[in-house]
Amino acid sequence: MALNFRSIGNAVRGALRLLDRLGGSAPGTFDGPAATPAQKPAARSTRKPGTKSAGKRPGQSRPGLSQSGQARPGLPRAGAQTGAYAGAAGGGPSGPYPGDFRGTASVRYAPAPNGLPEPGEIVWTWVPYEEDYSQGKDRPVLLVGTSGRHLLGLMLTSKDHDGDTRQGDDYVDIGTGPWDRQWRPSEAKLDRILQIDPKDVRREGAILDAGRFSTVASALRERHGWS
Repeated sequence: MALNFRSIGNAVRGALRLLDRLGGSAPGTFDGPAATPAQKPAARSTRKPGTKSAGKRPGQSRPGLSQSGQARPGLPRAGAQTGAYAGAAGGGPSGPYPGDFRGTASVRYAPAPNGLPEPGEIVWTWVPYEEDYSQGKDRPVLLVGTSGRHLLGLMLTSKDHDGDTRQGDDYVDIGTGPWDRQWRPSEAKLDRILQIDPKDVRREGAILDAGRFSTVASALRERHGWS
């Protein structure tokens, strides 16, 4: 009889060992503590080798920012405040307007595809009102020279002044170009020389051909004594 009890005990122990090897638990025993999120194995990716992830691509950045996260040149940061003109239309220039240019300068024609604003190019920039320099708006401007660190420019307008005997001499026709979305004929305003900080130029509109620029240059020399 003792032999039979020993045989039954051995059979039970063998069955428990078999269950343990199969990963199960014998009835009435306790499992260990539940695995925490940190202890759980990472989910295996189901992406096939050689395919691209649908997430953010390497080097992808938000519009208006470079890959380093810095604002791109020529693009104002969202909500940026700019000097005394904060909150004005177009964002305003980077500092107070120094005033219109009153002296004499040399007319220059030096457009270049270097990403920098140069004389001979038509650019979009902030133009303050004559009666109040703290107010203004973005307008196309023909760059005609330099003075110190400032560019010198003439504001363009699509309003026709040819029939205005009082102001006819204040404007010179330059024709049409891509700086105006509607390709309307434009005139350069001669009686006001703007001083423009190069970093306040929003974008380039076009390069004025040498022939039309020469017409503007002759008018500047005659009216203001430029060289």
